[in-house]
Amino acid sequence: MGFDQLLMLAAIQGIAEFIPVSSSGHLVLAHEWGNSQNGDAVSAAVFDVALHLGTLAAVMVYFRQDVGRLAIGAWDVLRAKQTASRQEALHMVYATVPVVLAAALLLGLGLIDALRRAEIVAWASILFAVPLYLADRYGASAKALSDMAARPALLIGLAQMLSLIPGASRAGVTIMAGRALGFSREAAARYSMLMAIPVILAFALFGLLDLWVAGNVAALGTALLGAVLAALFAFASIDIFLKLTRRLSLLPFVLYRIGLGAVILLVM
Repeated sequence: MGFDQLLMLAAIQGIAEFIPVSSSGHLVLAHEWGNSQNGDAVSAAVFDVALHLGTLAAVMVYFRQDVGRLAIGAWDVLRAKQTASRQEALHMVYATVPVVLAAALLLGLGLIDALRRAEIVAWASILFAVPLYLADRYGASAKALSDMAARPALLIGLAQMLSLIPGASRAGVTIMAGRALGFSREAAARYSMLMAIPVILAFALFGLLDLWVAGNVAALGTALLGAVLAALFAFASIDIFLKLTRRLSLLPFVLYRIGLGAVILLVM
């Protein structure tokens, strides 16, 4: 893999993971239109895991105080100690379990690869842009992140299941749900990013296990560089997007998604 391709994939994963445009959809397009060879599938699997580990490192560093509080909350759950941190950790569990179960079901049915097609990315990008716009345009903005409770966490978690469709965007569907439930744009975006931590961690661990079973340790040096680049792109993307949510609506992202979907369909 050349450095230009490595840089492109790292930028796609790092920038798009936490904004409502679908990193998985863009990666599908990059692989499908990038003339990837079947012989590169093994090293590509290593690289995909590395990219996700890079974005995981970025979001954990950026939200290190929140991560520390969630870790304390998880410990309080094990000790059956009633604390605010314990409630936050439980809310994160409610928000994560639905997508993990849905992913396991799709994997068991062999549908994960079947969804990774450009036309699905195109239609998902367009169709899910509409409710994102409506929720952002007409959703209330009274609730802060401190107002998160079990019910909204679970509802946002259920919405996150839609992100298994490439092009739907994990950030897009979770921010959409947060805005529809009355959270401010920034609060919805922050919670969406925090929700990414267990999801990306689960994906990375599963990918590493799969690679270990396959005995694949190819392209580790390239993968490490990709992880570092993805982390840098992701850290910058998180910071810039959160600042934008304080000033702008999500309309630019909605228009981008509709335009991207239309271009894909026209090209096809």
